[in-house]
This record gives sequence, structure tokens and C-alpha cells, in this order.
Amino acid sequence: MTIRMVNPEDYPSVKEIYELGIATGNATFQTEAPSWETWDKDHLKTCRLVAIDETVIGWAALTPVSGRCVYAGVAEVSVYVHPNAQSNGVGKKLLEALIRESEKENIWTLQAGIFPENKTSLHVHKQFGFREIGYREKIGKMKDIWRDTILLERRSKTVGL
Repeated sequence: MTIRMVNPEDYPSVKEIYELGIATGNATFQTEAPSWETWDKDHLKTCRLVAIDETVIGWAALTPVSGRCVYAGVAEVSVYVHPNAQSNGVGKKLLEALIRESEKENIWTLQAGIFPENKTSLHVHKQFGFREIGYREKIGKMKDIWRDTILLERRSKTVGL
């Protein structure tokens, strides 16, 4: 498996993996994957990765949490792995590489909002130094059902000291 930066030609596979995550009901509040143009606009131009094992089997990217300059070093994490590649360490390798890339880009805080039911994602994030900082009760509705998220944060030990 190799990990490299996303390019526009990867987006059909990225979109498919995103849609498979959406279908689980435990990955995101999103109901459909965006177009390449929207995805490209919404994510940082750096810190967007794909894992490849013959084909794209996972992706990770960062979204800015705010347009205010004081929060320029704070970003939200997204990590998605194709169901056929789960339980093989793909998510761990993507998150590890994403952290490394984020620190190269002077990002000092990473955050993630994860559904409590997504135990695997919570576990992987905690393995890389994310800590629970909050519980967001009924933060959004999904199919008319209120859902909670756990807010996690990772503060860099090398950037923004």
C-alpha cells in the first residue's frame, strides 16, 4: 500500500468510498457526496491523501474549522476506508500520514467529531493522541433522529508551541 496526495483523477474513487461511508449511517451527517469542485473547495489544498493498493482503498483530508486567521492552524479530520480494506490498518496509516502532513503545514490542532457508535474510528483516533474533549448531545438530525457526536482533539507536540 502506498499513500500519496489526492489528485482530481482520484475523485471518482474517493467519492465512492465517501458514499459507502455515508451509507453506514455512522460516518457523517452528509447525505450525499459532493462534486469534485465542492470537495476541492471545502478541503485544504494540502493534507489530502489517498491510500492505494492497486486502486484507491481509502482517503483522508482536512477541512478548515474557521475562516478567521487566528484558527488557521486548526482543522477537522476526515478518514474513510473502503469496506473491503477495513481492519487492515489502512485508516491508521492514513491518519498517521495526515498528522505528519498537517504538522508540515503548521497545523497545531486537529479535531474530529465522531458518532459514539463508530467505535473503530474512536479507537484509531485515540491511538494517535486524540482525546475526548466533549460530547455534543443531539447536535444534528439524521433521518429525523437526533444524533450525538463525541468531539476529539489532538494538539501537536511539535507545531504551535
